[in-house]
Amino acid sequence: MKFPMIIPVCLTVAACADSGANYQPILDGAPTAAYRADLAACQSLARNQNQFDQETLGATVLGAGAGAALGGLDDNGDALGGAVAGALAGGIAGTVNASERREAIVLECLRGRGHRVVG
Repeated sequence: MKFPMIIPVCLTVAACADSGANYQPILDGAPTAAYRADLAACQSLARNQNQFDQETLGATVLGAGAGAALGGLDDNGDALGGAVAGALAGGIAGTVNASERREAIVLECLRGRGHRVVG
């Protein structure tokens, strides 16, 4: 895996980091008058959970370390390639996890405000 090819993938992963906070849930019935304001407030709450970003960074670093160790064990000894691949795998897994958790925050926040959200 070439290093310059990694940059677009990293940018794509970074662009998806807030996708869970932008979630548009499905309602059981018509939205109430307060729904749009509540949705914006719940999305903002989900977006501001910075601990998820720290967890994603940790997963990326852990993946890089594991990839470097495994790449160094290979017959070719490609620790750098393993580190890059491991960082990508850890970063993607962390981003997906953070997105799902932010989506869950939006859902629970809206339910807590009395909206009939089904998913």
